[in-house]
Amino acid sequence: MIKIAVVEDDELLKKYIKEYLQANHYTVFLIDEFGDVLTQIEEIQPDLILLDINLPQYDGFFYTKILRKRLTTPLIILSARSDESEQIRGITQGADDYITKPFSMGILLAKIEAVLRRVTPQTTQLAIDALVLNCDKMVLSYLGEVLELSKNEFKLMKLFMQSPHTVITREELLTELWDDGHFVDDNTLSVNMTRLKLKLKSLQIVDAFVTKRGVGYVFTPPMAK
Repeated sequence: MIKIAVVEDDELLKKYIKEYLQANHYTVFLIDEFGDVLTQIEEIQPDLILLDINLPQYDGFFYTKILRKRLTTPLIILSARSDESEQIRGITQGADDYITKPFSMGILLAKIEAVLRRVTPQTTQLAIDALVLNCDKMVLSYLGEVLELSKNEFKLMKLFMQSPHTVITREELLTELWDDGHFVDDNTLSVNMTRLKLKLKSLQIVDAFVTKRGVGYVFTPPMAK
C-alpha cells in the first residue's frame, strides 16, 4: 500500500487528511515532532510527502530544499500562502505540486493521484478479466471486439480501470481532463461520460457506471462468462 507522510501542524486538518486518505486505501504517517522532520521521513520512506509551509522552527521551503538534496520522493506543498511568487518558489525548489488552503479533500486526492501517476512507470496495457485497455494505441477491447477511444475517453477509461469498484469524484475526473491550462467545466465531463457509456454499450457492456449523485461515478467491470 502506498505510504504518505504528512508534515502539518494544524491538528484538525491532519486528522481530516489522514481519515480521508486512509478511506481511499493509503497508509498515512503524521509527522508530529517538528524538530526532527528529516529523520522521521527517512525512517518512514514514504511514497509521497505532503508538506505545510508554515511550520514551527523551520518553514516548508527549508525542508523542501533539504529533502530534494537527499530524496527524490514526490512532494506536494500545502500552504495558505496563495501569492503566485510563493507558488513559483515552491515549485522551483523541487515541489511536484502546490495546493493553496483552504482546499477540498477531493482536490487533494486528485492531486496526489496525478503526481503519483507522473512518477510511476506507465503500463502499456490495463486488463480486468476480458476488458483490455491498450494505453499506447488508446483502444479498448472486450471479447474480441475492439474500438478506438478519443483522448478524453481514454483518460477517463484509464482512471476508472485503475480504480474499479471505487468512487471516482467529479473533481478527480475534471482534473484528469484538464489539458494545457484550458478550463474544463462540468458539462464537458458529462458529455464525455455519455460518449464513453455509448462506446462501452457498443461492446455489449451496459450498466458499468453507477452515478453517485453530486459526488461522482463507480465503475464495475464486466466479468466474462
